[in-house]
Amino acid sequence: MSNEALSMRGPVHGTKEAKRVAVGSGVGAVIETYDFIGFGTAAALYFGTAFFPGADPVTGTLASFATLGVGFAARPLGGIIGGHLGDKLGRKPVLVASLILMGLATFAIGLLPTYAQVGLLAPTLLVIVRIIQGLAFGAEWGGAILMSYEHAPWKKKGQFTGIVQAGFPVGLLLANLVFLSSVGLGSEWAWRVPFLASIVLVAVGLVIRSKVPESPVFEDVKSKGDIVKSPIAEVIKTDWRNILRGIGLRIAETAGYAVSVTYMISYLHSTQLADKTQTLVALCIAAAIGIVATYSWGKLTDRVGRRTVYVWSTAFAVAFGIPMFLLVNTGLFFLIIATIVIAYAVCQNSLAGAQGAWFPELFQAKTRSSGASLAYQISAMVSGFTPFITTLLFVSFGWMGPALLFSVYGAIGLWAAIVTKETWGPRERELAEEAAGKTPQPVDA
Repeated sequence: MSNEALSMRGPVHGTKEAKRVAVGSGVGAVIETYDFIGFGTAAALYFGTAFFPGADPVTGTLASFATLGVGFAARPLGGIIGGHLGDKLGRKPVLVASLILMGLATFAIGLLPTYAQVGLLAPTLLVIVRIIQGLAFGAEWGGAILMSYEHAPWKKKGQFTGIVQAGFPVGLLLANLVFLSSVGLGSEWAWRVPFLASIVLVAVGLVIRSKVPESPVFEDVKSKGDIVKSPIAEVIKTDWRNILRGIGLRIAETAGYAVSVTYMISYLHSTQLADKTQTLVALCIAAAIGIVATYSWGKLTDRVGRRTVYVWSTAFAVAFGIPMFLLVNTGLFFLIIATIVIAYAVCQNSLAGAQGAWFPELFQAKTRSSGASLAYQISAMVSGFTPFITTLLFVSFGWMGPALLFSVYGAIGLWAAIVTKETWGPRERELAEEAAGKTPQPVDA
């Protein structure tokens, strides 16, 4: 990598606000994940009955997971809009707008009438609000991760973006803790309270994000007059190969999560291997460990490279598909916990930790928001409908169907990692060391 390419990373030693930006972006990621992923928990445990009654349990679950998938299908459009605005107007406005949109949509879910109250209007409203959630979440990631990446020191990009990525397991933990504590409120309030409570988190997040400074890289692009007229069209024209590689990289992580966590919740409950409380406890433990794991994986990529972590992790995922289901099928609670922890903290968190720095490094600064967002969010369509597909596979082939699908997703990620360039190899680290030695560190950094 040339020195010119390295300069697109931002200030050598980062900005004096780098830590505050990473934490602020991470807090926003916590809130948006709480809102978006909480829907998956509710879909697996409650929405089949509340919005699709009258059907047999499997059909109700399928309908509920289809609604879950609609939000994921909307994420690429959100990524396109957010990426375009991030490259045209800046990263910060996208962060604030996406948080407001997500917060209002999530709060609205807690107010929705059920099928018993208004009939078909209930699932229709649920789908509409879920689409809004998908648009907001699609716009969120690119802005949050780029703000942290572009403020961070060159040698610690993985570590700082790992803080943002760790916000996702924090959000997952909070969502499931609230769902766990609301189990005793009755079948209806048990899912309403977690969505209504999210408005408090949104208010806190807005205060924090309003104080986050704009990205220095975007400001540099703007001052040089390099803002592209149509960032989406430009990045598709010049970097379409990296977009496709990014989609493959991301599928292993997000679609793998959809099998090993989102679908697994429903599987454990429907096969009576674990009750709702046990399932949520296992997920909370995995999420708590995942907070440290995600940050640590991101930090590790600064030492050994992004691709190295990805190759080993996806190879492990390929091998883990069948053992994952064999372990939970024992019905032993401690093995269920261990399995979900491994699936989340290793198979998912390692990839998420590497993506934070790797995805931005695949694209030029002037189209980075659009390129990274497209690669990241298009793959969400696959993961969004994976629980639906996995349920059908289980009906046809038993647990072996979902197990093999998990391994297939890992294989896609492994292939993508092999064909994607390493952006932080020995040569890049050497150049960064040289640049750091020549550039004095800010006094107040």
